[in-house]
Amino acid sequence: MKWWTVGASLFASNIGSGHFVGLAGTGAASGIAVAGFEWNALFLVLLLGWLFVPVYLTAGVVTMPQYLRKRFGGTRIRLYLSLLSLLLYIFTKISVDMFSGAVFIQQALGWDIFISVIALLSITAIYTVTGGLAALMYTDSVQTLVIVGGAFILMGYAFNAVGGYDELVRLYPLAIPNITSTILSSPSSSPSSPSPSSAWLNISAACYTPRADAFHLLRDPVNSDLPWPALTFGLTVVGVWYWCSDQVIVQRCLAASNLTHVKAGCIFCGYLKLLPMYLMVLPGMISRVLYPDEVGCVVPERCLAICGTEVGCTNIAYPKLVIELLPSGLRGLMLAVMLAALMSSLASIFNSSSTIFTMDVWRRLRPQARDRELMLVGRIWVLFIVAVSIAWIPVVQAAQSGQLFDYIQSVTSFLAPPIASVFCLGMFAKRVNEPGAFWGLMFGLALGLTRLVAGFVYGSRSCVQQSSTSSTATSCPALVCGLHYLYFALLLFAATSLVVMVVSLLTEPIADKHLHRLVYSLRRSKEPRVDLDLEEVVEVVEVVEVVEVVEVVEVVETTWRRVADANGALLTCVAIFFWAYYA
Repeated sequence: MKWWTVGASLFASNIGSGHFVGLAGTGAASGIAVAGFEWNALFLVLLLGWLFVPVYLTAGVVTMPQYLRKRFGGTRIRLYLSLLSLLLYIFTKISVDMFSGAVFIQQALGWDIFISVIALLSITAIYTVTGGLAALMYTDSVQTLVIVGGAFILMGYAFNAVGGYDELVRLYPLAIPNITSTILSSPSSSPSSPSPSSAWLNISAACYTPRADAFHLLRDPVNSDLPWPALTFGLTVVGVWYWCSDQVIVQRCLAASNLTHVKAGCIFCGYLKLLPMYLMVLPGMISRVLYPDEVGCVVPERCLAICGTEVGCTNIAYPKLVIELLPSGLRGLMLAVMLAALMSSLASIFNSSSTIFTMDVWRRLRPQARDRELMLVGRIWVLFIVAVSIAWIPVVQAAQSGQLFDYIQSVTSFLAPPIASVFCLGMFAKRVNEPGAFWGLMFGLALGLTRLVAGFVYGSRSCVQQSSTSSTATSCPALVCGLHYLYFALLLFAATSLVVMVVSLLTEPIADKHLHRLVYSLRRSKEPRVDLDLEEVVEVVEVVEVVEVVEVVEVVETTWRRVADANGALLTCVAIFFWAYYA
């Protein structure tokens, strides 16, 4: 693959319907700070191309579990990574994709959210069975072009409707819903027929008034919704896992022609990641300005009628623009492409999760299982995760005050930092061994799951509940309610790293003969490597020849390598400028 294909594929693999719904929704709720999630990637793709991929290439691996097995030996870390991938598929991919697609259907057709999900799954099943993998591969590239093109068109309509960027800055602080109070009924009465003891409750202004720092990317480190140290450092921890060690992302780079094309592809992806601020976040804010009563809804009964959840309706910000602003032809095209991209994503996830479960989990339980049994188990597993994902949708609706993108990032922040820690230490610290990596992962998982479960137990409350009582807030531990999820990710990364290093120092180190071309400091080594797993013995001659070929190619392409390095420096400057301009 050439650099432009690598960059476009990285961007397409990252951006989906969940981004359009989630980024626009969080932008409508709180402003531009959510764009930091996208712009943080501008630095991380450079780490991917300059630090991580060179080691993956010289290690001769094609999957991330394979790298961990070569680096540490054994199978338990590989099995853990497979199981965690399945959890993340259910909680942050399948349920989120189904929900975001259902939001579009609900807004377009007025269907109930669960009827929309069932319709979506039914079409996806037909699409997957009749089209297969070839259809997915052919449609993905076309869909990406049409989605980005459609997003630019919608952005033009949105800015035209609001009167331009300056008008958005002026009008956003005024985007307040007209109804900001509700009847607080006694237990024996209903909202439609309140009893004489019922009283009107004025909902707290903080629930429906746009933030004063809505146009600030970097916000107060203690009292804001996205503290700047959490956004810069905590998000980097989560981003290292996603951009530098996730199979879907790294696989695109491993398919490149050579390392120069890897670097250039990462740069291209970095420039593309500048777009979501303008294609999704700002249109989401415009949607709140144009439709404050729907997008900015705060009264639970009204929110339930508008979008099917009581905690808020900001997730409908982008679909609302599509339905209201685009003419019929463009509206239908945009809806069709968004849903087609969503179905393609779901089909790919179903296939990947089925493969992981059958090959890494079921085959370990039943080594003698035949292909027919594996196929049947794979299909049953898909039905199981679909059922769990549908059951999880109400949690997705209500989590993080109904802000879909914050939900995705919070769940990832509780589960991903231990993996990022093990990959970073495994690649840059030779002393780290298998017991250290494994027990660090187990410690991080226990800590992360504790925080994840506690967050769901206390849950998100509507503004009425926040205004009428503080009992839940007072009983909620400070570690859950008082610590931002990105701060927690930073602490989880540090704690896991400490456990990994302590256990590694207390146990036997791995000899250098097992680490040649598997760690950054030995990436150029020509010494033969003796793999820790005997069934994956590396042929010494082949490894030396590969390293020599890579060196010859790099000598021939010295000029292009320097061009890539210069553009990497330029992208860093561009990223710093955009962060500083919107800070």
